[in-house]
Amino acid sequence: MACLTYLLLVLVFTTLTTIDTRSVQQEPNVELLLTKRINENKRLTMTIASYRHRFEHSPNFKAFRWALSQQATPPYCDFCYLFIPALQFLIEINETVHIENVTLVLCKKIELFLDIDVCYGAVHEYKDAVIEILSITPLNSKELCALTFDCENPADFPILRWNVTLPGSKPTPKPPQPPSPDSPKLKILHLSDIHVDFSYKPDSQADCTKPLCCREGQARPGQAGAGFWGDYRNCDIPIWTAQAMLQYASAIEDFDFIYYTGDLPPHNVWNQSRDEQLYSIKTINQLLTQIFPNKTFYPAVGNHEAAPCNLFPTPAIRSENISWLYEALADSWLTLGLPSDTRDTISLGAFYTTIVRPGLRLISLNMNYCSSENYWLFVNATDPLGQLQWLVQWLQYAEDHDEKVHIIGHHPPRSCLAAFSWNFHSIVNRYENTIAGQFYGHTHNDEFIVFYDDADSQRPISMAYVTPSLTTQAFLNPGYRVYTMDGSYQNSSYWVLDHRTVIMNLTASNSYNKTIFVDEYGARDAYQMQNLFPLDWHNLTQRMQNDIDGPLMTLAYTYYTKSYSNGAKCDHECRRSLLCNFKTARSDDPHACDSIPTYR
Repeated sequence: MACLTYLLLVLVFTTLTTIDTRSVQQEPNVELLLTKRINENKRLTMTIASYRHRFEHSPNFKAFRWALSQQATPPYCDFCYLFIPALQFLIEINETVHIENVTLVLCKKIELFLDIDVCYGAVHEYKDAVIEILSITPLNSKELCALTFDCENPADFPILRWNVTLPGSKPTPKPPQPPSPDSPKLKILHLSDIHVDFSYKPDSQADCTKPLCCREGQARPGQAGAGFWGDYRNCDIPIWTAQAMLQYASAIEDFDFIYYTGDLPPHNVWNQSRDEQLYSIKTINQLLTQIFPNKTFYPAVGNHEAAPCNLFPTPAIRSENISWLYEALADSWLTLGLPSDTRDTISLGAFYTTIVRPGLRLISLNMNYCSSENYWLFVNATDPLGQLQWLVQWLQYAEDHDEKVHIIGHHPPRSCLAAFSWNFHSIVNRYENTIAGQFYGHTHNDEFIVFYDDADSQRPISMAYVTPSLTTQAFLNPGYRVYTMDGSYQNSSYWVLDHRTVIMNLTASNSYNKTIFVDEYGARDAYQMQNLFPLDWHNLTQRMQNDIDGPLMTLAYTYYTKSYSNGAKCDHECRRSLLCNFKTARSDDPHACDSIPTYR
């Protein structure tokens, strides 16, 4: 969830409806303009208030943002180019109080689109970090706007480009081969995006003005209140639903260990504290150790574990550190079964490597150091913590010692800043014989991502699986995933051979007041695939592409929503976008989806 970007867009929209940016751009001296505004703060407040009528009669915000995104240079980019220097000037002359004051005034004027408590809370949560970032970033307004709003291609700016060092020459590719039918198998439970809301209240208002509902108030006349087991609207799941799902998995599933890819706290990102985040982590992880007493968890950290959400400072930031979280994760993750030799890198940056089975190495990455929503990266985004170079070193070690590697993380790499994403793709390309699988979360949907060779864009080389969320947020059934893999034996490939998704039918569970679980689908049977190797997934996307309006894409969209929505509701452009997701492993890749037809 974009914790701050949404607020920024609302504020930008408000300002665009109240200020003619062309007239401001004609002002020859931005500093003079701002000095006048500082001296006339009362008049500025009155001016903003006088345009309330125009704002309240403006189009729906989502439609507005969508329309702007279709333009080559959206108007909010022009605003961004002006707004960033203005903020930096206020910071330079030590008048940051005006940033907060004006933003709070705007909060009062945008209640039509954003709850005022959310707006106030977000301002107070993020203002100090944003002010510091703008005061120390080496990036200019063009570069900042490229990162924040995709106003320009980040690759066009040298300061935003960097490369990791890849050692040695790439071995001849050896695509995975099917194991013998009687070879040992491993099963892995994958849990992600649990998002327990400890304040969830059945029958409360589920359609509210905040980003997270089902916590207070009464349902409006004609509307149903929050369901006992959860709600499809903007709500996370109550603790008893999470517990029921986990207990079902523990009792029914046969698996060897658990991949656990982050996001435990709820989505009330405008008023969270460190203590609340630590409470979520401690409480949920204690529940997991009780329900799965003899299983080892291999965790990754999500963006919602931080307070404020998404903000993970690097060691270069002296005024702010996140050791409070990393030390807590180190303690907690070791109780979930990680060996003690993982503590050092977890305490440093919540990443680690360990041996899972003989010949299988796990590498858990902190993908928050690649996310565009981690604004601390605007100070320096060049391989934060040296994590990618560390990844290369361990992949090289694995290659030298005939190990296979699974990579887990929260954000899929296509969600990363461009330089990180393209470097990551180059690493996967170099070590395609070593990396046997990638496992992510974050999107809440059921997705897969095919990685292609750098030199041959039609040759698939690796697979990333994005597992569905345990939370319902938003308009999803709760779910989890079980993978069947080539098992532990000499020269095992450790590739995924099949996977199965289980969901709670929330409508039925609330109707009958008991949990109703459904085996939603198994990948090989549902998609009629012989194996689940990169070539098989590539062939599936080709079948989808050749009949993009047909039943196969209908099925894919149904599973994408965890059977909340019928795939028939996904029109041609929706299907094209979904298929593009399946084929896009790198962010800001202009040609990943060129082959997908744009017409019926």
